Amino acid sequence: MLRAAGLQHEVVVAAVDEAPLPGEPPEALVRRLAARKAAAVGVDDGAVVVAADTTVALGAMVLNKPVDDEDAARMLRALSGRDHHVFTGFCVKRGGRVISGVVATTVTFRMLDDRDIWAYLATGEHRDKAGAYGIQGAASVLVDRVQGSLTSVIGLPVAEVLAAIAAVGRAP
Repeated sequence: MLRAAGLQHEVVVAAVDEAPLPGEPPEALVRRLAARKAAAVGVDDGAVVVAADTTVALGAMVLNKPVDDEDAARMLRALSGRDHHVFTGFCVKRGGRVISGVVATTVTFRMLDDRDIWAYLATGEHRDKAGAYGIQGAASVLVDRVQGSLTSVIGLPVAEVLAAIAAVGRAP
């Protein structure tokens, strides 16, 4: 998405424990993880660091990455025919300047049967995805509607991140 916005970048994977803290709300979780990922990337002070983390919440239940296909099927059954919220935290830093935020989007799945669920799981896209789906791929057919930022559901709220990149790039 950054390349599509005309930005050259290098991907550096930050080794960060993504486990939620006890009782941690999804908004706080993604904000904390994005900040930790940004801090974990060692770069010179002139570079801009962009980090993000996404999770899915169905009411009070947080749906992080599935541990296996059965866990993924359980998540998709729970999302079937219902609204849920996708929260993406972002952190943009350059030197001592840091801008962070959280973008919330509501996604509604159509009613799914086991055939729909297992056909999607056969694609393998669900692995390493919060809520067990990637809306930008085959899971798009599971979705009835999106209210808010589609790019945030994909994993990076592009409009907000581009504004933050512009802001940290300016002199204080």
